[in-house]
Amino acid sequence: MLLALVLQATAPQTAVDAERAFNAAAQAKGQWTAFREFAAPDAIIFDPEPVKAAESLPDRDPPIAVQWWPAESYVSCDGMVAVNTGPWVRPRSFGYFTTVWEKRNGAWRWTLDAGDVTSAPRPLPERPHIHRASCKPPRIPVDVWVDPAVHQGRAPDSSLRWAWKVDPNGSRWFQAMLWNGRHWQLVVDDKVAAPK
Repeated sequence: MLLALVLQATAPQTAVDAERAFNAAAQAKGQWTAFREFAAPDAIIFDPEPVKAAESLPDRDPPIAVQWWPAESYVSCDGMVAVNTGPWVRPRSFGYFTTVWEKRNGAWRWTLDAGDVTSAPRPLPERPHIHRASCKPPRIPVDVWVDPAVHQGRAPDSSLRWAWKVDPNGSRWFQAMLWNGRHWQLVVDDKVAAPK
């Protein structure tokens, strides 16, 4: 019982806390070790096609792990799902990441991780900006994405939605929308070019 209380007290309380703990684990234990540790069993990454992380992550950690920091966190009204995005750096390159987090059985687990390189580093605020969805439900449920080829997800309370699609040439996009009490607000709109 005491061990359970200690573990609960040290568990990340928010998706931003989880993102920070994930990065810290990558620096301390190794990049792919941390990816496995924080992943949900059904987590997806892109290589460039969508693949299950559990089956695709390399066994061997790189000598220097990528470092990343959450800049924006979009959180469902019920606090059970979040989409984090921010910059990453590694030797001689930088870019951005977008991660979908879900709270499962009291622990934050990432379910989708994506990103891309950029020509210049993205700015990092002093503290992450946290945006919470309105708890005022929409009068009529709306399907935001109607293309059947689009993969979609949403928070249990439907206040945060996301979708992604990989085109035949390998280019892909990811979008997240947050309910603000009046309409759906596009908060993340990532586009990744086809691999060369």
